[in-house]
Amino acid sequence: MRLVLLAGVVTLAATPALAAPVDLSDWQWDTLNNSSSANWVVQAGNDAVLQTINGEPTIFFKDGANAQGTALSGTIKVGADGDNDFVGFVLGYSDGEINSASADFILIDWKQGDQGLASDGLALSRVTGAGASTPSDDYWNHDGVVSEIARGANLGSTGWVDNVEYTFDLVFLPNLIEVYVNDILEISVTVLDAGIGAFSNGSFGFYNYSQSQVLYAGLTEDVVIPDPDPPVDVPEPAILGLLGLGFAGVGALRRRRK
Repeated sequence: MRLVLLAGVVTLAATPALAAPVDLSDWQWDTLNNSSSANWVVQAGNDAVLQTINGEPTIFFKDGANAQGTALSGTIKVGADGDNDFVGFVLGYSDGEINSASADFILIDWKQGDQGLASDGLALSRVTGAGASTPSDDYWNHDGVVSEIARGANLGSTGWVDNVEYTFDLVFLPNLIEVYVNDILEISVTVLDAGIGAFSNGSFGFYNYSQSQVLYAGLTEDVVIPDPDPPVDVPEPAILGLLGLGFAGVGALRRRRK
């Protein structure tokens, strides 16, 4: 294995084949206000999950995981069920946080169509101070406990399409979050953009709101650290030394696919 530095971040996996697959068999879900209107069904092989119910905001995650310092990749596909609502992800999430007054996590959601105060397109928001009585309208409108920070560069007002599989890559560092869709950088948010000192650590998770028949699949995880300038390839014996340097400059992750 080599430590490969690519245009802004460095990953321990030099090829997609070396990226670690994520087993979903021990993941669990939370739903806003502890509603029963969610049904996450892990598929054969434990590398995909299908959310089948049109219901309240719900999150599928691994309890106790800390995802900072990783690049998370996979696919998402929505079946044609006649609806046009939210699919997406969370970062820095902890068990029960969607119903906690001390909540502080990142929400990345993508709506297919405009509907009332909910706009179509891809957005990144910070969720803080949620509680057991939080109205679902906060998640619908991106107000109240949900504060929108950024929208997609190309997909900020463009919804997903039925029966189309999209690839995603998420870079999650203490001071940077980047969101790629189909290898294109859509969102890059720093702690300065968010007005905070650091993003809260916690689990990566899938997010769903009022949208059934959504398949989240093929999740893999790479370790990433900041990249010096200019980018270089470093042999394996130098890995431990580089991990201790704490490089300052962070830019775009380029997805490595065959």
